[in-house]
Parts: sequence; structure tokens; C-alpha cells
Amino acid sequence: MTFSRPRRILAAVALGAVAAGAVVAQQGGVAAVDGSGSFEVNGVRVDVAGPSADAARTAGWRIAQRRGWQMLSQRLTGQARSLPDGTLDSLVTGIVVESEQIGPKRYIARLGVLFNRGRAASILGIAGVSERSPAMLVVPLIWDGGTGTVFERATPWQAAWARFRTGGSVMDYVRPSGTGADGLLLNAGQVTRRGRGWWRTVLNQYGASDVLIPQVRLYRQWPGGPVIGTFTAGYGPDNRLLGSFSLRVEQGDAVPALLDEGVRRIDALYQQALRTGQLRPDTVLAAPPPGTPVAPVEELVLDPATLDPAATPPPGAVAESVTVSVQADTPTAAAVESTEAALRGVPGVRSAATSSLALGGVSVLRVTFDGDAAILAAALEARGWQVQQADGVLRIRRRAPATPPPASAPGE
Repeated sequence: MTFSRPRRILAAVALGAVAAGAVVAQQGGVAAVDGSGSFEVNGVRVDVAGPSADAARTAGWRIAQRRGWQMLSQRLTGQARSLPDGTLDSLVTGIVVESEQIGPKRYIARLGVLFNRGRAASILGIAGVSERSPAMLVVPLIWDGGTGTVFERATPWQAAWARFRTGGSVMDYVRPSGTGADGLLLNAGQVTRRGRGWWRTVLNQYGASDVLIPQVRLYRQWPGGPVIGTFTAGYGPDNRLLGSFSLRVEQGDAVPALLDEGVRRIDALYQQALRTGQLRPDTVLAAPPPGTPVAPVEELVLDPATLDPAATPPPGAVAESVTVSVQADTPTAAAVESTEAALRGVPGVRSAATSSLALGGVSVLRVTFDGDAAILAAALEARGWQVQQADGVLRIRRRAPATPPPASAPGE
């Protein structure tokens, strides 16, 4: 019996076309993002004999559909259910060949089955049950040969995230294709930038609430030999670590399988962090960008000129402290120090410290104030600042000095 070399392909829609394997669409060498959202069942093993190789393969795929549906229903409802082959043909959107051996009259394979998410959920009675996370922008960073790359060029790590099917995940991933302006906006240098102002601009371009930074470092023992991948799951502009792990393959040509498994495990880390409350979008990123008009609010605003910092509050009137995020332009280190000193000089401010430094951009300062944020904003305006307020975040700028009128010419 002659067997073919195991390989991984994505077959065309189910049993209608039993070809040698469909080709995954690509654009300019960049893998197309799988946005189908299908339910996926992996590791379905079949061993079928038939009158010919094609007949054995067709029978194996049909058996995989049946077993895959039982595994999916067991996973989602706790009961292994069955369906007629005609119904399964309308539910299955693809067969993933993880490995296969084809003989003249025998077919042995390990397969994955993709089911239409909407139809399968309707049949199983779970439509609309699962909750999704806020939209998260994925910035896949790979370190290979000492060089960090995101979308500057096509990488196997970006291709692995493009292949990943998110139908079984609660994470709402925003996965750029790597074309157009992606290579300029999302690169290895952007990962190290913490300025919320620039990140907000980038996230608005992709319609996301926050950013996820999955990283992998590849260590090759020798050309074509074992490869070790160290994976880390980070999130937010500060690239906070949620977890890490390492995987190993014995041959260099198995790197795509290594990265596929790494994506699956990192997705599990993100889902676990979302369930435990560790993965929360940054409130500063949700604030409107500078220059956005703030809707007026009808409330009593005290005149800062009438406030006496030395006045003693009446008995029973205790001022509650609030923590406010203040965004300020910091072109130099001296500007950071002067802004902190100016904030500490406002009556009622207990502390003012920089929580996110961005020299040449917009830094974020954490200010503790005895009173309401509106009073702090009014006090800053009285000291010559331009203030915009929204959801506990203040955006301050130095007010430009008034331009003197032009001097009159003699005789006018």
C-alpha cells in the first residue's frame, strides 16, 4: 500500500467537491483573514476502506461529519446528538485535513470539521446565549532571528492569526489583513509606545476598544532542526502580561503547526482573563479624542474665585477624594515636571504623578483631588488652562497668549 505524505489543507465546501485540496486565498503574499466564525471540531480520526481511493476518501469525510457533529453537540449541550447526512451536508462549511494517508482502497486521516455557526446554534438551541468581549485589535508580534516584525512584511505568525477561526471563542478579535496602511500604523515600534492619544487614533481607525499584543520568539537550534517558540499574551498600550508558555517542534517545516497551537493557547489565556476580570478595556482609550466638543451638562459650577482654600468646612461636611486622569501635552521632560508642579499647586490636590509618559506626545497624569472633577476643571481654567472634561478624564492645554493688535502706521 502506498501512502501520501501527511499535509494540512482546507478542503472546499464538504462533500460536493472531493479534490486534491482547495487553495486558501491570499492577497499580495498576505494570508486572508478567516472571518467565517464557524464552529470547529478538531482531531476526528477515520480509517475507511472502499473500492477506490476517491470512494474511501468520500466515505471518510462523511463519517467525519457525523462524528464531528456528535462531538460539537456534546461540547455545547452535554449530549451527543445525531443528524441525517442530508442535514449535515447543509451545515458543514469545510473539512480541515490535519493529516491523511491515501492508499488505492483505503483512507486514514485526522480531520477537522467546520459547521455553520448560525444554523448549528439554532439546531442546538444555543443561539444568542454566548457573550462576546469588546472589540480587541490584534497586533501579532514575532521575534525571529533577532528582528521584531508585525505587519512590516508577511510573517507566519500573522498568517497563523489569520487562519484562526474565532467561532468557538468569546473574544471579538479585530484582525488586520496587513495591507494598505497596516504596516505603517501597526509595527514593532508601536508596541513600545504608551501614549494613549496616539493609540486612541489607531484604535478608531479599526473600530476597536483596546489592543491585544500576542508575541512569539522563535529559537532555531540549527537549520531545519528543532524550533522552540516562547509565547506571551499581552494587552493594552502598556503591554501587560497575562500569561506565557513554550512549545517545541522537532523539524523546521513544522513551524506553522507550532504557531497554530500557540494561537489556540493564547486565545484560551485571553478568554480566561476576560472571565476573571483581568482583561478590561482602558477607560482612557474610551475618552473622546482631543478637540471633540463635550455636551453641556446642567449642574451647579462654583466660581473658583470665591473658593477659599483655608476655609474650614462646616461640621459633617467632609470632602471626598476623587482620582482623575489628566492628559497633557509633554514635548520635553521639563514640560512633564512643570505640569506636575502646576497641578500640585491647585488647592485641594493631594497628589499628582505621571502614570503614562509620552515625550513628544500626550502623557497621562493621575491626580487625587478633594472634591469633584468639575471643581478641579474650574480651578485649572482659572489658572490659565484650557480644559475639556469627559467621563472622569481631563484634557488640559496651556492657553495661548493673546495676540496684541497691530501697531497703527504714522498718520493713520
